[in-house]
Amino acid sequence: MKATRKEATRSRHGRVRRKVVGTTERPRLAVFRSNQHIYAQIIDDSQHQTLVAASTLEAEVKSGNASGANCSASSEVGRLIAKRAIDKGISTVVFDRGGNLFHGRVKALADAARSAGLDF
Repeated sequence: MKATRKEATRSRHGRVRRKVVGTTERPRLAVFRSNQHIYAQIIDDSQHQTLVAASTLEAEVKSGNASGANCSASSEVGRLIAKRAIDKGISTVVFDRGGNLFHGRVKALADAARSAGLDF
């Protein structure tokens, strides 16, 4: 029986998470993409703690975009998460695409975070 799209994403995410672990020196930039929004968190897995978060639900991102489900909104979230991380002293991260393909909105977020100064 063929897996649903959500089940396939969860399966890919499990494979990614076996290899990608955030440490105190290099935390994990985790991306979650829903149909209407995109969320990003920087997580220290050794302490089980979210250090920085950003999403399209925030007023800073909402004001410039009509929709949270497009590449320009994802780019804005990427810039915002990078700015917040650098303010907290985090410059290098490991990228966790959350089981999604590295394409479209996920790629736009990653590229914007890189251009804003985050290293991964």
